[in-house]
Amino acid sequence: MSQVRTNSLVPAGGIPAGASGGGIIQMVYAIKTDTQSFANSSSFNDVTGLSVTLTPRTSSNKVLIFFSISAGNGSDASHAHIRLVRGATNIGLGDAASNRITSTGQCINTNGPGMQIQDVMMILDSPATTSATTYKLQLNNNQTAGQTSFVNRSTRDNDQTGYDGRGSSMIIAMEVSG
Repeated sequence: MSQVRTNSLVPAGGIPAGASGGGIIQMVYAIKTDTQSFANSSSFNDVTGLSVTLTPRTSSNKVLIFFSISAGNGSDASHAHIRLVRGATNIGLGDAASNRITSTGQCINTNGPGMQIQDVMMILDSPATTSATTYKLQLNNNQTAGQTSFVNRSTRDNDQTGYDGRGSSMIIAMEVSG
């Protein structure tokens, strides 16, 4: 189950700016508490429920995006590559190098089928628009070993007390003045 909230943490009129500006105008967030699996694929696919839409008040304002995603992979050959996308534009990617996958973040397990890795990032974006802008997370599981990656659970997902827990993931977008 995923929940999307708008402006629920920001008082009417926003959070005032300090002496140097930078007040928060509005905030939207989504939290994903259910699980999702990603089979071996050469493309990035949307993480269901980790998408928010914000309409900036002015085109000079920036958007601060915070995300935290919990991913589980089954072996050393398993890597969950995470991308943050604004509309159809990837943002916050690492530099390209040879045949390496460019991503915003990455969750890697080293042969730990009961593990989940939490990838946490903050990125300041300049969308330069006053149109509705959607930010979402995507995951790529391009494994050579044909493993499956999971969001909010481990690969093993053992149902015994004290073993494998379930996590949650979120995305928050905050319009910042200045």
